[in-house]
Amino acid sequence: MNETQIAKGAGGTPGGVGTFIVGTAMLVVGVYWLLTRVMVGTTGWRFYGYNAFGLSLCPLLVGIGVLFFNGRSILGWVLTGVGALIIFAGIIANLNIYFQPSSLFDTLIILGLIAGGLGVVARSLRASVSS
Repeated sequence: MNETQIAKGAGGTPGGVGTFIVGTAMLVVGVYWLLTRVMVGTTGWRFYGYNAFGLSLCPLLVGIGVLFFNGRSILGWVLTGVGALIIFAGIIANLNIYFQPSSLFDTLIILGLIAGGLGVVARSLRASVSS
């Protein structure tokens, strides 16, 4: 190869593709193990004593009704979008996230895999210096 044809590796740099794959595998395993330790639940969705989920359906259902009447209605699209956004935000706002107890060794392995994987991926994307 001449100087204008440089082999491209991970991220378009001459870094190692194998290094990138190893780092990505470490990162994926660490994040997977971290996420398996997380419990997600929810509580009642209340707004001044009323069922807020039922209330949040009103703009969505009215918007869908307007869209069935006239599919080009801006009001219908706005109500449908706002209703969907309210429902999504309400679900996210009412999540309770708990981390399960784990040993210090497990936690260090998980965090070490994540940090090490990020470092190896970053190293593979850096242009290597050849002499």
